[in-house]
Amino acid sequence: MSKPRIAVIGAPLDLGAGRRGVDMGVSAIRFANLGQRLSELGCAVEDLGNLVVEQPERAPVGPRNARFLPQIASACARLAEIVDAAARAGKLPLVLGGDHSVAIGTVAGMARHLRRTKQRLGLLWVDAHPDMNTPETSSSGNVHGMPLACSIGLGPRKLTHLCGFAPKVDPANVALVGIRDVDALEKPHVRNSGVRAFTMRDIDERGMRAVMAEALEIVCAGTAGFHVSLDLDSVDPEIAPGVGTPVRGGLNYREAHLAMEMVGDTRRMLSMEVVEVNPIIDEANRTAVLAVELVLSAMGKRIL
Repeated sequence: MSKPRIAVIGAPLDLGAGRRGVDMGVSAIRFANLGQRLSELGCAVEDLGNLVVEQPERAPVGPRNARFLPQIASACARLAEIVDAAARAGKLPLVLGGDHSVAIGTVAGMARHLRRTKQRLGLLWVDAHPDMNTPETSSSGNVHGMPLACSIGLGPRKLTHLCGFAPKVDPANVALVGIRDVDALEKPHVRNSGVRAFTMRDIDERGMRAVMAEALEIVCAGTAGFHVSLDLDSVDPEIAPGVGTPVRGGLNYREAHLAMEMVGDTRRMLSMEVVEVNPIIDEANRTAVLAVELVLSAMGKRIL
């Protein structure tokens, strides 16, 4: 199997979350030998360095229901440009977060790239949270709880209309896997959006293989391929303790790897991001090490 050419893009954004520290996740993932291990897998890797972002100490918080909105919109617009350029060069953009609001930029860049040839993007969102709040429903005002909503056209126009169009993805081509912590006012967005959500109960009852098989059908149906947005809090905190918003009862080690191995089997993944690794509350960088292992599985690493 031919391996992709990968453009690694650091996005150390720490404005969308309530707990500090995920900006250092970018360095933690690199420190876990991401580049070397991808190269050993046979991938051609180019590291494009880090997006320059505002620091919370220097930026005005802005509206309480969408904190740091202008700064996040600006960072995501610049990230979209970098992702778009990498995809146009025939590379697979691999974005390292940072909080999950970076996905607004990654998805926008990939959607714009495909829009030039009138193609659609599928979206596989692996997360403990749906990330489908809007400023009107969010109790915290943290934008990292809004990126999936923004990608399907719900939310502040500064975020939904990055690159000049919305939505970035058709909800019918979005699969949300692993959710277990949903805000009360967020639930109607999930139920009524057209996004297919697979909860941890679905995984418990049906098994990860069946859930992922259906999810991958959804993101591949009529699309040029799909983007994977992997929040490490999808994995149980006993295995991945260093995440922005840990929630008990998540994916176990093998479930997480099976999901990414099945992604790799499709050979339809066009881009990927790994977000919410927080070294401040991690243990000996083991969450970042897991992040690298999961990326390798998605890129085609197999047991035999």
